[in-house]
Amino acid sequence: MGPFCQISSDPTPLPQGLRDPPAYSPPPSPRPARATLAYPLDAEDPPAYYASKNQADNEKGEQTVDERAGDVLHFINPAQDTVSSLALRYAVPPNALRKKNNLYADHLIAARKAILIPGEFYKGGVSLSPQPVDGEEEELRKSKIRRWMVTCKVSDYNIAILYCEQAKYDLEAAIEAYLSDEKWEREHPMQSSSKAKSTPNRLR
Repeated sequence: MGPFCQISSDPTPLPQGLRDPPAYSPPPSPRPARATLAYPLDAEDPPAYYASKNQADNEKGEQTVDERAGDVLHFINPAQDTVSSLALRYAVPPNALRKKNNLYADHLIAARKAILIPGEFYKGGVSLSPQPVDGEEEELRKSKIRRWMVTCKVSDYNIAILYCEQAKYDLEAAIEAYLSDEKWEREHPMQSSSKAKSTPNRLR
């Protein structure tokens, strides 16, 4: 009988000369004996589910939208202010500046007296530009006069001031008053001929 054949003295249902195989024991599990749950079972409410971290951050951001700072008025200094320089000073994306102020080209900023800094990005709430010498109200008054002159195509500054003051700087009312006067002169040329010398120069 060969060396690998063993004879058992215990009773066995197997044929003579064979023995039962050893008992099977499964390999040890990689799972720890005591697993720690990420969320305790005794908590009252489960945590909110978010598909991603960005979704959670966005929802938190929506709660602070109402706390966003207001827009800031920046008075332009043509010698040094550009879209790029203002974007750096206020830490605002250049595209946000262009969109807020309807700037279709960067060089158009030189024709502006002031622009708005979007509070969505700038949280300082304080303008970094000095106030104009005449003050903000005076700048607004001059702006209305210039807009009246462009709309009515009148180059005489005194005429513009006259109509604006009569309308108490209500721009629409001042424009309407001038257009009404023009219409009357066209309908009554003989009566208005005596005023020909005082007719304001018009922009062509």
